[in-house]
Amino acid sequence: MNPENAVELVGVDILYDTTALHFDCAVASGGIVAVAGASGSGKSTLFHVIAGFEEPDRGEVRILGKTMSGQAPSERPVSVIFQDNNLFAHLDIATNVGFGISPSLRLSTGDRVRIDDALGRVGLDRFGKRLPSTLSGGERQRVALARALVRHRPLLLLDEPFAALDPGMRSGMRALLRDLHEQENNTILMITHHPDDVRALADSVLFLDQGRIIAHDPVERFLERRDVAAINRFLGNE
Repeated sequence: MNPENAVELVGVDILYDTTALHFDCAVASGGIVAVAGASGSGKSTLFHVIAGFEEPDRGEVRILGKTMSGQAPSERPVSVIFQDNNLFAHLDIATNVGFGISPSLRLSTGDRVRIDDALGRVGLDRFGKRLPSTLSGGERQRVALARALVRHRPLLLLDEPFAALDPGMRSGMRALLRDLHEQENNTILMITHHPDDVRALADSVLFLDQGRIIAHDPVERFLERRDVAAINRFLGNE
């Protein structure tokens, strides 16, 4: 075990009726890691195993040097932002962020200050009373980031956080995410299908193919690779 690693997957196997996935890797603390690969390569399953939504059939998941076996998602030092944001449509923005602190919404005065601070940090300081339906896709993603911020977890998993955004919004969200990462000094794993996200944000890349991690490289080396067909397809080198 290495407490300097944010995540370690040791001999992790996930077995389904017609397929099996295998993960072995160690992710150092403090960086932004792009998780890439074709659809169906195992990226979402990897996140589910780290976050605790799915238990491996074999192997061990460690976060910050501690085994996560048997720990529920709520007990793990992890925040997850899914592609669809998971916002409650009938609740205002401040209340949605409050779920990051307490699912029961029993919030103290100090908690409400934390909510206001988080909304301010993502540029939504005057949006607390609005409903999600009144926000743009980029603004809803900012709400999801604010909810992750109030949890103060050292590991943040982002499942295609920019998928529904136009190029201008995508660029702005990349800049915001980089700024928040530098402020929080956390570790971010981000699923993406876009090479531009890798170039703009990532310090390193985990690349999956057919349920295996086939590359784990610093971003500079990954972008120069020409030796793996699946990576060439992702980078548009074919």
